[in-house]
Amino acid sequence: MLIIYIAILFTISFAQFAPHFDGESAFDFLNKQCSFGPRNPGSEGHANFKDYLINYLKPYSDEIIIDEHNIPHPYADDTLKLFNIVAKFNPNLKNRLLLMAHWDTREIADKDPDKNNYNTPILGANDGASGISILMLFAEMFHLNPLENIGIDLLFVDGEDIGRHGDLDNFSLGTKLYAKSLKKDYPQLAICLDMVADADPQFKIEYYSYLQAQNDVIDIWDLAISLGYREFSYEMTSPIYDDHRAFYLATGIPSIDIIDFEYPYWHTLEDTPDKCSANTLSIVGTVVSEYIYRMDQK
Repeated sequence: MLIIYIAILFTISFAQFAPHFDGESAFDFLNKQCSFGPRNPGSEGHANFKDYLINYLKPYSDEIIIDEHNIPHPYADDTLKLFNIVAKFNPNLKNRLLLMAHWDTREIADKDPDKNNYNTPILGANDGASGISILMLFAEMFHLNPLENIGIDLLFVDGEDIGRHGDLDNFSLGTKLYAKSLKKDYPQLAICLDMVADADPQFKIEYYSYLQAQNDVIDIWDLAISLGYREFSYEMTSPIYDDHRAFYLATGIPSIDIIDFEYPYWHTLEDTPDKCSANTLSIVGTVVSEYIYRMDQK
């Protein structure tokens, strides 16, 4: 009995390198974002949430960078303001990891079953708010439980979802602009969180991620499965072009995507908080934070 107890204690302690990740708190951040309404560039919700996010990050971050860009709207006679927001932790360390998610939402519901909704902006609870909610909680975590050997850049990237179907040049615009501005202290790895709150999640290995950072993908999926999260599987998905792919093509930095692309409400008006889950946010947040804190102790 003593041997069994020791074995169980070892297993529990082995799984607790990182502080507890509170999925309910992350879900509160998801709801908070959605309370601003659609957050597509140029909208009132976009401007208001930008201010809220910056004010939230300031007391936790070692350094804040606000990277503003004026760009022509690719599909309208208009100018858009994009804001990439970077919260840095341990900015003096060269051993760095980039965690990224897009905070903008889509200005058209082009996958909505009702074609009358095509030109209506979406709320983006999963496609937009979910990855950001995890990064927001990470900011507090890294402040209260500082990493010793790793520098972290939390990139809240704008302008990911402006493009139209088949027009890859106008997706991930903020990431492409950020990559151009990156001049030193390149991160060794970028992890993108996109659509990570589906109430019925399936986190398969995205093809580009495997191509771009095979060893890191396997390490993260091995960790998730060892922690008992069957929502992660070794099944491969088709290639998905989003921020991780754009960042890799622009910089050559290994970049991966944790994404559940089998989400039936993608780019529809039904992408709302009731389709999302605090438990799913807890799973992804726990896996990524465990990965980071274990790396920090190596």
